Amino acid sequence: MIPDIQIFRVRRACAHISTLICGLVGASSLYWAIHSGQPLPLIGFYSFVTALSPFIYLLNRRNVRKLREGYEDSAVYRELLDQVNDAIIVMSFSEPYRILEGNRAACLRLGYKREELIRLAASDITDIRQTVELLRRKRPNHWYSADYREMNYRTKEGRHVPVEVNIRFIRIKGQRALLAVGRDLSERKAMENKIRHMAYYDDLTGLPNRRLFREQLDKAIAETRASRQGLAVVYLDIDRFKLVNDSFGHDYGDILLMQLAERFTRCVRRSDFLARSEGDEFALYYTGINTKADMDKLADGIRGALEQPLLIGEYQIHITASIGISHYTGDSCENADLMMKYADIALSFSKEKGKNNHQIFNAEMNSISLTRLTMESELRRAIARSEFVLMYQPQIDIESGALVGMEALIRWMHPERGMVPPKDFIPIAEETGLIVPIGEWVMHEACKQNKLWQDGGYPHVPVSVNLSMRQFMQHNLRERIESILSETGLPPQYLDLEITESMTMDVEFATSSLLELKELGVKISIDDFGTGYSSLYLLKKFPIDKLKIDRSFVRDIMIDPNDAAIVTTIISMTHHLNLLVIAEGVETEEQMRFLHRNKCNQIQGFWFSPPISADDIVNIMLQNSVRLAAAAQETPAESATGQA
Repeated sequence: MIPDIQIFRVRRACAHISTLICGLVGASSLYWAIHSGQPLPLIGFYSFVTALSPFIYLLNRRNVRKLREGYEDSAVYRELLDQVNDAIIVMSFSEPYRILEGNRAACLRLGYKREELIRLAASDITDIRQTVELLRRKRPNHWYSADYREMNYRTKEGRHVPVEVNIRFIRIKGQRALLAVGRDLSERKAMENKIRHMAYYDDLTGLPNRRLFREQLDKAIAETRASRQGLAVVYLDIDRFKLVNDSFGHDYGDILLMQLAERFTRCVRRSDFLARSEGDEFALYYTGINTKADMDKLADGIRGALEQPLLIGEYQIHITASIGISHYTGDSCENADLMMKYADIALSFSKEKGKNNHQIFNAEMNSISLTRLTMESELRRAIARSEFVLMYQPQIDIESGALVGMEALIRWMHPERGMVPPKDFIPIAEETGLIVPIGEWVMHEACKQNKLWQDGGYPHVPVSVNLSMRQFMQHNLRERIESILSETGLPPQYLDLEITESMTMDVEFATSSLLELKELGVKISIDDFGTGYSSLYLLKKFPIDKLKIDRSFVRDIMIDPNDAAIVTTIISMTHHLNLLVIAEGVETEEQMRFLHRNKCNQIQGFWFSPPISADDIVNIMLQNSVRLAAAAQETPAESATGQA
């Protein structure tokens, strides 16, 4: 055991006292023997004892000097040990494994004073079973071999501190003992936990991420395979989240995601699992799902969790979700990656079917998904090879029948499949971002063609081009359009940009962007009016020229009183706002007459003409010129007849 200053002082005092007592006893005994006439041998003995006192003093002084040197060496040794950050503890070799010594770090880590620490046994600071296990692994012929082991030290307050212990046999004054050097792992464990959390959990919502979801799903699939119970993997995507994010800002978008995560936690049981896959996409798996009815019930429950609006700032937002589900029955060899892929494919089909619905994966979807991938590749090739063509649908003044404009509509001339309609490739283009270069091509070609018509002496009428959401959100949209007008030479008043109501949800951004576009001199129309979220107040603020009534209302105006009332109201409202109104999707004369009676300004649809090629538009322009010329000649004749 390491000597301390108290032991040194006691031994030094005993040495001095014993020397003094020996000298005093010898001198007083000699004095008494001489004066009392004692025999000579006795006087000689007392004389020897008295003469021995200096030698005893010198011997004790040498021992004290050695004791002081030992103390000084041990003090240096203790100081060195106290400078070590690791907790060093010396324990007895046999039960109850008493603590014999500990350095300052050990006292600090465990919360004991040294006097308290050396009264403890190993079982007071750690699990005695771990200690015994370590001891049993020791062999007498491995005295100095070290054994490293992670264990927990228990502090005075009862807190557990993780440590890495290096324990070995030592000898102290010929006796066997155990030396345990413990390194505090608290910081390392905290860092490991932090790294693990970063690797397996989403920072924003605190939910597990895709990596942890895949690992847990693999385990769940193995359990399902053993129990033959069904399992459902659910992928869900928040509908129109990008629009909400762009409208309110990313901070509010993050708040929305956190609220959604909290909502979705209500939809899972302890045996289920919820994760945030990426962006606005969440992944779940449910155990014990065996039938289609079970999966339908799951999807209904998720949609039910979204029924109540979410609060973002002062706004209440109604959210819907598209859901894809894959089902594992336990009798096949699918793994987590495959089940996640199937759920993702089903999610894509859910989005294609109008969103806010759920689709369950089947084998046919897989082949369709491969077709979609092929189409994406072919779309990129179509852009590079200019395989697109434009068709034009005339817009007619309902009063005079004159051509007042035309809408440019894209078609894809596939080298093998022939004409591909927009509904088959536009959704894929929007999803992949290819809609931006395609949209720019449409605008450039439409402006170039309109300029050619005007240079050829044909009527000067605007051409309408649809802007996609991705195009409208471009920060350099004004510069791109200005560049196209400059390259083609088309005066800006002959370009009509059509946007949808959904693009105006971010009122501040929409107003700013539309004002920039109006500064160019172009016209702006709101397409598919009546299907979005525009209010009269916002319409009054936006610098727009025309509203297009959506074809879904026009189609049934002759058979559905509600649609007729909606169309009539839109026309009346538009006139009060001093805007033009055009109805698209007019297919019958009865529809045209209804719109004429209610003072709709313009019409567009198959009743007058389907989308046709640029060459066919020229024929309509010529017919329109002849009609206008004839009308101009009839007017003076009618005036002369009236005067006569």
